[in-house]
Amino acid sequence: MTQESLTLYKLMIMFMLDHLEVPLTNSQLSEFFVSRGYASYFHLQQSINDLVDSSFIRGELNRSITSYYLTESGREAIHMFENQISEAIKEDILTYFDQHHVKLRQNVEINADYYPTRQGEYIVRTQIREKDSLLLELNINVVTEDQAITICNQWAGRSEEVYKTIMNMLLLNAPAPEPE
Repeated sequence: MTQESLTLYKLMIMFMLDHLEVPLTNSQLSEFFVSRGYASYFHLQQSINDLVDSSFIRGELNRSITSYYLTESGREAIHMFENQISEAIKEDILTYFDQHHVKLRQNVEINADYYPTRQGEYIVRTQIREKDSLLLELNINVVTEDQAITICNQWAGRSEEVYKTIMNMLLLNAPAPEPE
């Protein structure tokens, strides 16, 4: 692997993070680079690690999934060196974003995590974000870790329904559901 190739991969990663406006996970980056034949998984990981080490991107861990954000120094770097990425590669990246936009945004904007309390229970923290705005944050106290994991796993598929129900109940004076 040449140094030029690694530099190109780093510029491509920064270009992607600069143009999508939401962070990307390691698996999302891997899907693009490997499926398109740009880089092997290992060369991509080396490029990501180099960018983190040089503070051009930062990773944020949430439930064992790392999301990467472009830092200010990374933004300055990509704006200075963006011309080193061919127009064909830029177009491929932007086309990929157009084709996968909803999927890429959904993975980042619907979050769920949990943590133990001092009483031996668990707090499940769920969120729905739209760009930089927090639409809903719901913290739920549960008794077991299995319950916390189940809620986290269900959140992505049910968050829209939960949000709509809460908004309808609070804004439209919808009657509360009858207790079972």
